[in-house]
Amino acid sequence: MATAPDTTTFTPTPRTRIRRVPGRGTYDRATVEAILDEALVCHLAFVHDGQPFAIPTLHARVGDTVYVHGSAASRMLRTLKAGVPACLTATLVDGLVLARSAFHHSMNYRSAVVVGELRAVEGDVERLRALEAFTERLVPGRWDEVRPPTRQELKGTSVLAMPLEEASAKVRDGGVADEPEDYDLPVWAGVVPLGLTPGPPEPDPRNLPGVEPGPHITRWAPTATRSRT
Repeated sequence: MATAPDTTTFTPTPRTRIRRVPGRGTYDRATVEAILDEALVCHLAFVHDGQPFAIPTLHARVGDTVYVHGSAASRMLRTLKAGVPACLTATLVDGLVLARSAFHHSMNYRSAVVVGELRAVEGDVERLRALEAFTERLVPGRWDEVRPPTRQELKGTSVLAMPLEEASAKVRDGGVADEPEDYDLPVWAGVVPLGLTPGPPEPDPRNLPGVEPGPHITRWAPTATRSRT
């Protein structure tokens, strides 16, 4: 009887194998997916006419697919949908590691790398599902509250899909690692945690009277309003 393939980890490839500090590398699918789901921005790297580019963009994961989108006139999207090799990266910085020596300063971070080729999403069902995922990535619950895209808006938007098949992650989560002789230096060392924290929402001055942020916003933001005085 054939053994079922392991779907909990990615198989390392020459393009995704962690070579520098391999102990920080992981091919655990749940770890890669969690980083992609938490990061608000990814970078897409590709080569166009012999010139490398790395473009920041919004992304959204739905199952085993990572979607990106933008204007139908976008050079990046027009290049990528032609099937050129691409590399998608996402990084979360969790803290600054301040050592007693300049050499051992570092960061605590989580990063994910996905490589492969992207395809253009043509069907309306999948395109709308991807656009919903983009909207929900910003604030969960927002899609059901806002006007859906019009036919003209859909026509002007390109959606590309990247299979989540070849990927790896790298994580540093720890304290200071100084040289033994440096621990006697009178220098403060430690970790300064970092995180993304939403501020109070700033209302559009053209909001209709009495229209307040919905519960999907107030649950996420620290307060529903910000003083304009």
